[in-house]
Amino acid sequence: MSRRSLLRGGAAMLGTAVAAPLLSACGGGGSGGGNAKELTFWNFYGPNPQAGGQSKWFTDLVAAWNANNEVKVKLHYMPTAEYLAGTALQTAFAAGEGPDIFLLSPGDFLRYHNGGVLTDLTPHLTKEQIADFDAGVLATRQVDGKVYGLPMEAEPLGMLYSEDAFEQAKLSEGDIPKNWDQFLDVAAKLTTKDRFGVLFETIPGYYQNFTWYPFMWMGGGAAVPESGNPGFNSPAVHAALKLWQDAVNAKVAPRKPQGDGAGNGPANLGSGYVAMQQTGIWSVSEMATDAKDFRYGVFPLPVPDGGTYTTDVGGWAFVANAKGANPEAAAKFVAWALAASDAEGIERGRQWNTVVKTNLPTRKSVQDAAQAAGAFDSPQLKVFLEQIVPGSRGEPRYTPEVYKAISDAIQATQLSGTDPAQAAADAAGKIDTFLKGYKGAAML
Repeated sequence: MSRRSLLRGGAAMLGTAVAAPLLSACGGGGSGGGNAKELTFWNFYGPNPQAGGQSKWFTDLVAAWNANNEVKVKLHYMPTAEYLAGTALQTAFAAGEGPDIFLLSPGDFLRYHNGGVLTDLTPHLTKEQIADFDAGVLATRQVDGKVYGLPMEAEPLGMLYSEDAFEQAKLSEGDIPKNWDQFLDVAAKLTTKDRFGVLFETIPGYYQNFTWYPFMWMGGGAAVPESGNPGFNSPAVHAALKLWQDAVNAKVAPRKPQGDGAGNGPANLGSGYVAMQQTGIWSVSEMATDAKDFRYGVFPLPVPDGGTYTTDVGGWAFVANAKGANPEAAAKFVAWALAASDAEGIERGRQWNTVVKTNLPTRKSVQDAAQAAGAFDSPQLKVFLEQIVPGSRGEPRYTPEVYKAISDAIQATQLSGTDPAQAAADAAGKIDTFLKGYKGAAML
């Protein structure tokens, strides 16, 4: 299950996400009925009726915990569409029946933290364990120095390109674009009557926002005012919106991706539909499975003139319900599952990130173990690790109101021809109005 597939659910959930108030009536125990001796863990991995390595990792994890602890954990599997595109999780919490443990992305972190749902995990972690996590990835799960979620994976964004398409256009590795002007120029050279030069996401949703943020950041832009930055209505934001708009207007980028979206490597790059594609590290494993003979390379996102290279890194986290049946036991489970520093804990992280999935580990110790095992020896993964990750920034956490304003601006400029400065000003007005009454945790 890729991040691209998971975040696609955000588009279907958009109306509910914006309309729903911050959670306040939470408590629970989920399907376990509030049993302090049996904690429920809602997830979209296992036990999956179709089984598979990811499902087995979850069932083995819980079995190992249950074998050595009085308080047991019971997995409650939900299909991806039900977990994300539906309202099951929000409805359960609103009714005081939320699960004791569940999976949460940075994009929805503030909804639950501001609602008082998330347990502080810090008392159950040593300083060494906290320091073992990548600071940028952990930051979006922290408030005032306290840890409210432990990331299980890191998924950076990069650019994949077809080696055959480059050769046909008489381009070489030396022509890999470094800045935006070069990027559009190369995209034009790669465009033919049967193929687009580049692909950005055009389907509205959490995933599209996630993939657009790096272009805003590289020019120094921000979604909300911070450190003297004016917020969303800025030259950097205008330029980022215009880049995506220019690619579509020049017809070097399509208005619609193939398959289930622009994060699907085999359906877009692998099919020959596009010659370059912005996507994430998950596409490496997908290409190996579904387009194994396709020749492709990877390069970092191009940078605007005068900008600073930055990419976005997403990934899911384990969190514990602060109003569940046994918050302390739930927090202990989360800390043990994802932060244990013994050999078993490190191997558990290596297996998840480099055996049953293709991610980057969120912990230095796990990454070292993965490198020692040759997990990043392929040329594509080496680029991710050595060139893409050093400029990474954790996926931001914004409220649904801020997210929706940004999504509207991207859609208006990319596909409807709206002037980028006007779209940014409209979105900034909505964001600024919302922020005047906002009292929750900081948006990062």
